[in-house]
Amino acid sequence: MRAFAFAVLLLFFGGRGLAAQAAANWPQFRGPGGNGVSTDGAPPIQFGLATNLLWQTVLPSGNSSPCVWGDRIFLTGFDQGKLETLCLDRRSGRILWRKVCPAAKIEPTHRLGNPATPTPATDGEAVYVSFGSFGLVAYDFNGRELWNKPLPLPIIEFGTSSSPVLAGEALILNCDQDLGSFLLAVNRRTGETLWKTDRSEFRRGFATPIVWQHDAVNEIVVPGSIWLKAYDLKDGQERWSVRGFSRVACASPVVGDGMLFLSSWNVGGDEGDRITMPPFAEFAAQYDRKKDGKLTIDEFPAGPIRERFTQIDLNKDGIVTEAEYNNMAAMFEKAENSLLAIRAGGQGDITASHVAWKVTKSLPYVSSPLYYHGRVYTIKNGGLLSCYDARTGKPLYQQERVGALGDYYSSGVAVDGRIYFGSQEGTVVVVAAGDSFNVLARNEIGESIMATPAIVDGKMYLRTAGHLDAFGQ
Repeated sequence: MRAFAFAVLLLFFGGRGLAAQAAANWPQFRGPGGNGVSTDGAPPIQFGLATNLLWQTVLPSGNSSPCVWGDRIFLTGFDQGKLETLCLDRRSGRILWRKVCPAAKIEPTHRLGNPATPTPATDGEAVYVSFGSFGLVAYDFNGRELWNKPLPLPIIEFGTSSSPVLAGEALILNCDQDLGSFLLAVNRRTGETLWKTDRSEFRRGFATPIVWQHDAVNEIVVPGSIWLKAYDLKDGQERWSVRGFSRVACASPVVGDGMLFLSSWNVGGDEGDRITMPPFAEFAAQYDRKKDGKLTIDEFPAGPIRERFTQIDLNKDGIVTEAEYNNMAAMFEKAENSLLAIRAGGQGDITASHVAWKVTKSLPYVSSPLYYHGRVYTIKNGGLLSCYDARTGKPLYQQERVGALGDYYSSGVAVDGRIYFGSQEGTVVVVAAGDSFNVLARNEIGESIMATPAIVDGKMYLRTAGHLDAFGQ
């Protein structure tokens, strides 16, 4: 038994040496630990195509963020109907290699989405890539395929976004969709399944999980519809859950100061703005013209319920059954929009016992919260910035205008007392970290920004609609 226990510890936590090395790199979505914080030197406050631009490389379309290790940058792209993994030289921006993923069919995506949206992860030995249209692929740093693991095409018309994360020898991928959701752990060296946990109660989700290490416990925390859940890394067994979230998980959690922070917002989750669905029998009596107990989209009246027909139709067969209708009605009823702080150490449903504080206004949609130096920052669409004391939830300021309009799909990153936020319209705002609101700079990049920047060695690597830009002194 002792030998087996030691083997399990090696399997899941033997990568701590790699994790220590990762501090000087940007090895996954939102960097070391997935928290969006760099300790590796700050890029300039002011930059643009004519200022502090080190190099610029043309890229295929894609929303994945830069993944950086040593002198390599990894990204994914979608070019002429093909999914690609790209490796660039960090010093020059030159593309070193690009490999096509053997996807037989490309998943549908949202009009703002892209089949190349999940961000790669690396441990310094290999790069691990997820495509909803295929599954998982691992390459060495020279572009040689090490293994691939095909997965079923997800049942969701908006495409996948959740990025893979590494935890020692395990590679974790969340696969929430409208039907058949699951959480998967595979061996990073072989792609062999270590465990697979059913999450069929959850619907579509786009957030990336986070590994939370506390009190000699290692958990994978996964946002989902209505609930946030934590699983044991060793076997995928559920450890705890917190309710009080929206129907669709878009933002990813962060950890700090012994707590975990997560924001969640979607249409219909605010009090006074809820979407309600009448009982199925009542609705069908009025609109089921065929009187067959099933509803097609032409039988739904115009309005917010019809607009979400494809979400209600879980199996995408063009028909809404009573079970599918009731499922979505329950989602609308339970949905809440909130920013929550959760204390470590719970078991079971810890909503009443471990929620430290809660905020229900000024919430971001997709952009993830940022914990930095004892404060939590969020940016709402329209460029509205809020800052909270991490321990108490006390607003230090709320909905301050950063002077860059538009939506925010990119998440904030921090270094050296500064926070960088990229807007969809192409502005990177630099804000001073602290109790007071202070915009340091607004940098116009000239192209749409959907991806989250990476900060390594005092340089920022920013993916735009058509390029990868490197900024530094």
